[in-house]
Amino acid sequence: MNQKNTLKMVHLAGTIWFVVCLGYLSMLIMRQAGFNWWLIFSLSGQSALLIFLLISLYLFAIFGATATDQKTTIEHPLTNSGPYLSFYVSVPLLGVLTGAVAMAGETRITQFLSGIALGTLAVTFLTWVIIDPLASMLETLAPTSREHRLQRLAEGKRQQEERRRNREALLSQLFAQQEQDRRRWQVLLTPDAEKLTVLLTANRANFEQAERQAVGIGVRAWQIGGLDCMRRLHCMALELYKEKYQNLTITDHISNWWDGIGSWRNPTVSFCPLA
Repeated sequence: MNQKNTLKMVHLAGTIWFVVCLGYLSMLIMRQAGFNWWLIFSLSGQSALLIFLLISLYLFAIFGATATDQKTTIEHPLTNSGPYLSFYVSVPLLGVLTGAVAMAGETRITQFLSGIALGTLAVTFLTWVIIDPLASMLETLAPTSREHRLQRLAEGKRQQEERRRNREALLSQLFAQQEQDRRRWQVLLTPDAEKLTVLLTANRANFEQAERQAVGIGVRAWQIGGLDCMRRLHCMALELYKEKYQNLTITDHISNWWDGIGSWRNPTVSFCPLA
């Protein structure tokens, strides 16, 4: 097991021990206040799940931030050093020694355990809440730390700007490709659009034959350019129909004829603005 995994396991054990001490003191205070054991255990049982979730989130945040901490080693040479990290993660366990020394000579087991729990809470709070943030803040005041932080922020800004330019270039490329496809489809699909315009005027006797021909045209459009190509052909046919038969109402049979071809589905609302 490498040093990184060892630190994680020690930190997990220390955090669990810290919560156990906190729970023990809470139960002891409630008992001294006159609460019955059944009430104490019922409240503890409901709180156990919440405490477990909080510990899980805390450890996930700590372990997930390891990669980020490695990037700022220059900015925090002390708090990212191996000896300091070993001390930091083992603080709750060191609190046991502090409490045991403070309660040396105590013969009552309850008072002895209370001293150990109080020592754990006191040492952990002092280190994690006061000493560690203060040490991290003092580290950032060093010239090397400030310079490295400025360089890191500048590099992050540069990378963000580069990602933005790459996204814009990709979008421009996609738009250009779409425009090129539209122009190519305009040439390839004009004959098919004219055929569909005629098929829309088919009477009841020729309706089945018109449907078969329209399906074949739709399959060809799907093979050429997929759903976008079919939509373009659909709009072209309706546009030509309106230009050629201005006095006739459009009955959009094409959407029904093509239902099931590729990913084409009969839309409830037409996506062609001229339809």
